Amino acid sequence: MPKMRASIDPLVMRRVIDPFRIRLDRLHEILQEAFGWTSSHLYEYRVRDIGFGVPHDGFDDSIGSRKETLLAAIKDIGARSFKYL
Repeated sequence: MPKMRASIDPLVMRRVIDPFRIRLDRLHEILQEAFGWTSSHLYEYRVRDIGFGVPHDGFDDSIGSRKETLLAAIKDIGARSFKYL
């Protein structure tokens, strides 16, 4: 059975312009504010198969987001995009 994707009409988008040298923990705060979210859940950035987030039980292999900038995370790994979970 194919997976169903939720569709919203009209499409909801946010454009956030931040410097590449922003720390990932600060980018999390900006994304939460831009979407009107309350930062009530753990988060993780996935750059290819490497995770950046808040070290916590169940997220033990995540690299601390306070220690990494967006530029360094993408450049060091050689990625052009990332996922925010």
